Amino acid sequence: MTLTNEADIRSRLSSVRCFLLDMDGTFYLGDRLIPGSLDFLAALERTGRTARFLTNNSSKSATVYAKKLAAMGVPERYCDVISSAHAAAHYCLSHFPGKKCYLLGNPALTEEMQAMGLELTEEGADYVLVGFDTTLDYAKMCRVCDYIRGGLPYIATHPDFNCPTETGFIPDMGAIMAFIEASTGRKADVILGKPYPGIVEEALARTGYTLRETAVVGDRLYTDVATGVRHGMTGILVLSGETKKDDIASSDVVPDLVFGRLSDMIPYLS
Repeated sequence: MTLTNEADIRSRLSSVRCFLLDMDGTFYLGDRLIPGSLDFLAALERTGRTARFLTNNSSKSATVYAKKLAAMGVPERYCDVISSAHAAAHYCLSHFPGKKCYLLGNPALTEEMQAMGLELTEEGADYVLVGFDTTLDYAKMCRVCDYIRGGLPYIATHPDFNCPTETGFIPDMGAIMAFIEASTGRKADVILGKPYPGIVEEALARTGYTLRETAVVGDRLYTDVATGVRHGMTGILVLSGETKKDDIASSDVVPDLVFGRLSDMIPYLS
């Protein structure tokens, strides 16, 4: 049940010490900061809370995202970005030690995965890791489909179908996985990003907070909010990105709280 009573909203937020914030569609749109986002961080500071950024978008490295946030005025202590790629890398290192990976991803993601210890290869791969590749071309899709059709373990960073921008949406990982499934008949064996457990485990390890002390805030019901409500955290929907208010009634994911944007939460934090 989504809480609407002011006292109930305050009570639900009173136990939250760490907010895991989505980025695109929640904190900013493209290169434009959503009004009030920095004010929200300041309110967390005043009330003894904190935040981390939790993104499914694996088209860039965490370092690139941190630099973008800093350029938007986000204090350094909040520029700790937890990504689906981090969760995927740790999963692969744990489950395929010493094995070679074929990575479908941008150059920045390639560099980050190598820095985390993955051995990447074009030929003779032992498993496949698929990320949100905005440099995608037909040759890459043929190669990744060949590997997956051949039966190699198939890991995906996140399930989002669309990525919000200032001018609308662009196809995201869900669309890439749909292409792969249409060609190979296979779904990903494991997905690590929101709303799956892998990124929750990554976030808890990085922050040190418990599930009850944590809220997930985002603009998507099926990833951001689902991560919260399915794993015992508070799931908060903001209507500043993909999801519109009318979408809530037809969703099987029910947010605990709904706000227009992050700054609308400020009055309930004191």
